[in-house]
Amino acid sequence: MSFNVALNFEDGITRVITSNEGETVLDAAYRHQINLPMDCSDGVCGTCKGKCSQGQYDLGEEYIDDALTDEEASEGLILTCQMLPKSDVVISVPATSLMCKTGTTNVMGTVSRIDKLSATTFELEMTLSAPVGFLAGQYVNLNVPGINKTRAYSFSSLPGDTTATFLIRNMPGGLMSNYLSNQANKGDQIEVTGPIGSFYLRAPVNPIVMLAGGTGLAPLLSMLEQLKKNPTDQKIHMLYGVTNMQDLVKLDALKVFSEEMDNFTYDTVVVNAECAEQRKGFVTNHMDAISFDIESADVYLCGPPPMVDAVMNFLTTENIKPLSFHYEKFNPTSTKDGV
Repeated sequence: MSFNVALNFEDGITRVITSNEGETVLDAAYRHQINLPMDCSDGVCGTCKGKCSQGQYDLGEEYIDDALTDEEASEGLILTCQMLPKSDVVISVPATSLMCKTGTTNVMGTVSRIDKLSATTFELEMTLSAPVGFLAGQYVNLNVPGINKTRAYSFSSLPGDTTATFLIRNMPGGLMSNYLSNQANKGDQIEVTGPIGSFYLRAPVNPIVMLAGGTGLAPLLSMLEQLKKNPTDQKIHMLYGVTNMQDLVKLDALKVFSEEMDNFTYDTVVVNAECAEQRKGFVTNHMDAISFDIESADVYLCGPPPMVDAVMNFLTTENIKPLSFHYEKFNPTSTKDGV
């Protein structure tokens, strides 16, 4: 039996490797040619210390207190030279990917479908030459064919699949938008580099609030795919906001999620006051649609900077403090940030 081990490095790069039964994380990393920090490999020095944010594992009793104290172990700190995964795990590595002599994965994607979902949104589907190991919510850089420039897009598809989908905003004059509008053909090759980002689904041990703005829906769709594959009893509610009615996309997918997942509900919000949408205005005007206490929940927020800033200001003004808060804001070019 083997388990997936997601190694999150300080520079935002993630590598997903496999650990075989009875194999330590350190040995598994070396097998994948990743040089995690270490000196002794015997549980004595503490150089290989990291933090496990989710998953089950065994540390044994072969390390000394100077390397890892009981208090540190109780807080999720681990020694990769001693850690034996008992499930899929996510580990934060206190070093950059460059220091560990690894980096992003590069694969080729073959365009299989391009749908113009609305005047503002494309859906791009590609068949990858190899699966990209990513955490639901993370993004990759796509090289715009014919131009030596990349643009960053979040997966909207399930991690581990060779079929990858992305929601792409149609920006007038945008490099990727121009390619998709005027040049793209089925069978085109697009280089995919990643995964990247600290915006990803954590273990669902609390209720989940999802706040999406425009194509910020994409990573939340990936998270829903993961939660559908690995069900949880925790309640999940999404507020999905756009400017105009025609900007609402993937409603059929959301409907299917709500039908197949008893714990998932969603509401849509439209800014345009003249539209027929029941909920008008901004997402922050309709936080009362969430049936559970936000302060008991994990919040995932993805959208354009004005929306992200508005939600953060709302939470601060209302003195609402979720159990955890993860966000990503995107600009029309390629920049993404978040925690």
